[in-house]
Amino acid sequence: MIKTKYQRLTKRYLTEQIMLMVMRLAALAILSVLAFILYTIAAKGLKSLSWEMVSSLPEGGYYLGGSGGIANAIIGSLLMISGSAIIAILISLPIAFCINFILKKGGWFGNIARFSMDILFGIPSIVYGAFGFLIMVWLGLQASLLGGIIAVAFLILPIMVRAIDEVLIMVPSDLKESLQSLGATRYEMMKVILKSILPGVGSAIMLAIGRGIGDAATVLFTAGYTDSIPTSVNDPAATLPLAIFFQLSSPMEEVQNRAYAAALILTIIVLIISLSTRQLTRRIK
Repeated sequence: MIKTKYQRLTKRYLTEQIMLMVMRLAALAILSVLAFILYTIAAKGLKSLSWEMVSSLPEGGYYLGGSGGIANAIIGSLLMISGSAIIAILISLPIAFCINFILKKGGWFGNIARFSMDILFGIPSIVYGAFGFLIMVWLGLQASLLGGIIAVAFLILPIMVRAIDEVLIMVPSDLKESLQSLGATRYEMMKVILKSILPGVGSAIMLAIGRGIGDAATVLFTAGYTDSIPTSVNDPAATLPLAIFFQLSSPMEEVQNRAYAAALILTIIVLIISLSTRQLTRRIK
């Protein structure tokens, strides 16, 4: 009996060690791929990266090796993702709270809502761009910053809803019951719960922003492209993904290196937004 018990413990220990090794190898593989991507971008882009590229607008023949920069694409991307994130947050938070705290838990409507968001999550971004373009044609609108904001908002909305929904599912039921026993209204209860899940909401926002700011297919049909900075939401706007695409399409090596520099700028922007969001959510919490 003692021997059998010892064999079970030994088998369990070996299983745990094997699984731990597999998880470490998986984490190492992911980090290695990330490091390789960053190294490739930095190695090819740093030599073309300059202050002129970041601060100036493209001049004539920029995508054929001319002088200038991509300030228009940087500002356009920031304006577009800011507007899209605000719209998505204002819509996704009520949807996620409604599914978890207003509708009946495990009810058919909530399950249908989650299933619909999962389907929208998997739809290719080019479909969102084509849908947005169809709506713009139907309304008689031209490619503009507003069109790009709306299309990207639809793209990141299901991502944000499902991410916030998963965070709300993990909220202990005791917290809700305690608030109700204290006589808290539904609004007060949601306010307290929102403060408790702010780090998770910040992660959801970052996940959505990372998808939206790096997408090119959605804005290709809806936002257009221009060498100037948009002065209103009705003007076309350039974005960094499209700037990278146009430069990589050039046969000139110098222009292709500029594309890697633009990709490096995009990576730095996402990193800054990520760190700022995490710091802000920690302070608010």
